[in-house]
Amino acid sequence: MALNEEDTKLTQINFACSDLKTLLQTSSKMEESLGKMDKKFDLLDGTLSTASRRLSPLQSLAMATKALDTRINRAVTPALALLESFKVSDSLQLKLLELSSTLSAETTPKKRLKKLLNYVDCVNQLNSAINSISQEGEPVIQKLQEVVEFLSRTKATDQDRTHRLKETLFTLKALYENEVDAMKFDGLLDEALLNLQDEHESTLQLLRHQNIGDQVQVDDKEAKIVASDLGTELEVEVLRRISETLAANDCLDICIDIYVKVRYRRAAKALMRLKPDYLRTYKPEEIDAMEWETLETAINLWIQHLELAVKTVLVSEKKLCNQVLGNIMDGVVWPQCFVKIAEKIMAVFFRFGEAVARGSKEPHKLFKILDMFDSLEKLKPQFSDTFEGEAGADIRTRLRELTKLLVHGSSKVFWEFGLQIEGNSDAYPPPQDGSVPKLVRYAINYLKYLTTDAYKARMAMVLWTEQMWKVGILSKPVTDDNLLQDAITNVMDALHRNIETKRLSYRDKILPHVFAMNTYWYIYMRTRNTGLGKLLGDEYMKNKYKVVAEESVYMYQKQSWGQLVKLLDKEDLKRQSKEGLGSLARAKMEAFLKGFDEISQRHRGSYRIPDMDLREQIKESTIKLVVPAYTEFLNTFLAVLRGKLYVNPDQLQGLLAWIFDGSDAKLKRRDSKDRMVGGNSVSAEGEIMDL
Repeated sequence: MALNEEDTKLTQINFACSDLKTLLQTSSKMEESLGKMDKKFDLLDGTLSTASRRLSPLQSLAMATKALDTRINRAVTPALALLESFKVSDSLQLKLLELSSTLSAETTPKKRLKKLLNYVDCVNQLNSAINSISQEGEPVIQKLQEVVEFLSRTKATDQDRTHRLKETLFTLKALYENEVDAMKFDGLLDEALLNLQDEHESTLQLLRHQNIGDQVQVDDKEAKIVASDLGTELEVEVLRRISETLAANDCLDICIDIYVKVRYRRAAKALMRLKPDYLRTYKPEEIDAMEWETLETAINLWIQHLELAVKTVLVSEKKLCNQVLGNIMDGVVWPQCFVKIAEKIMAVFFRFGEAVARGSKEPHKLFKILDMFDSLEKLKPQFSDTFEGEAGADIRTRLRELTKLLVHGSSKVFWEFGLQIEGNSDAYPPPQDGSVPKLVRYAINYLKYLTTDAYKARMAMVLWTEQMWKVGILSKPVTDDNLLQDAITNVMDALHRNIETKRLSYRDKILPHVFAMNTYWYIYMRTRNTGLGKLLGDEYMKNKYKVVAEESVYMYQKQSWGQLVKLLDKEDLKRQSKEGLGSLARAKMEAFLKGFDEISQRHRGSYRIPDMDLREQIKESTIKLVVPAYTEFLNTFLAVLRGKLYVNPDQLQGLLAWIFDGSDAKLKRRDSKDRMVGGNSVSAEGEIMDL
């Protein structure tokens, strides 16, 4: 076993020695090959060095040629593009002519609008091509000229190539100088822009305000006023695209002029359908010369038409203006354009309102001026929205000025009313029958109407506004009701002084009391349970008017019927003898009947008590005062009065009733053939006759 293992190892060692010998032999051969290869590389390196020295000038020439080509190409390529732009411009002009002919032949509105959009697109493309030529032409020619000068100076290329470049330069230069301005200002583009201006105007003419007259009815106070859209989406799109195209071609001023002119006419015509002929009167003296019914109707129409103009016509115009011109100059143009339209329309309304406010300060104008003021107050939010921003500042200022005029005008009318009442004291005599003067009736009805729900808040607002303007907003605030109460109290005081002045002007002793009780009772009864009475207060009205009226009633009865009843006084009869008693009693009765007849005649001819309730109360109190005294006197001295004819108490009461019930009655004597006093009755000495 051991021998076999040793034989195996020897065999392996022999194989390894053989492999090593072989490897050494191979390495020796490789070394020889590498030596030969080094010699070849050295020979190749020498050859390459020689070739490199020979090719170096050619390489420099190639690089110079490449740089020259690049420089030439940088000038020629834009020139070729410029020539291509000229070709595109020519093709667009041909297309524009074709579109123009088809547009003229089209009669269907909707199809025509669509073709008009294509026409606008073609104009925009032509404008872009011409602008491209105009902007790129000079730099392209400049570069080309520099290349030609370089080649001519350096002789870097052959003469033919340089000559061709020179010809190209001259051609481009001549074409640019002669054709570009013509294309921009005298060619088809200019004609197309003129055509677009006409299309712009005609399309704007098509957009009309519909059903303006039906928006508000004269007797429909609750009608809601809503603005409507002008034009379809396609029409608005066409107008917008045309406006933007004109603006892009330096025609913005023309575009705005066309827009303002056409849309103002359309808005004005829409309002003219309302027939606002009253707006032609705009001077204060012309307003004062108008009949009141005509002016009242004009003011009512002014209020309605102004609201309609602001809420519908101008709102629609503003929306259209924004849609058409909103994208031009980042939205700066359209507000000014809209205001140009609105200013012309609003100026007509403003000048009429200003004329009314500056006109004569007659009392009956107050309520219509307050209506105008109230309408402006209600329209203030709409004014702020419609005429917003810096562009609408002038219109808002004009509105504030008109509001000030109306505030000053209405307050002055009211104060003038009080002064007129004060000054009327000596101008007109009091009623000769003691009835209520027309001035009192007018003033009370005037103030009652002023304190209704329709005008109380408006007048209070006017007084408060004027007060704030006078003393400043930082002063101590005063409530509207207090201002109105003070103002009306001043007028009532002036009316009271007027009444007292007229009361003192009577020469008759009884008539002043008849006048006072009629007038003060009228004031109290007409203001009770009304807005005027509530504003002044029950305590004020009772103390100022009811108490005075009752005192006047007392003085009236004392001066008239009380003096008559005194004639029947029995104290002096008690001291008379039997013979003298009959004579004095008959004398008293005669004086009583004569005085009664005089008083009754004055009541029928000179004294009037128009208020039925007041007349009834005075009648009852007079009957209670006169008839019992007469009855007692008659019954007491019946014996000494026998043989004479006198009115019995029932007839006397009937006469009093007829006097106060408004019948014209007169007491007449009868002869001795009539019934005598006797039994339980007294004969009548008078009869009632209608005069």
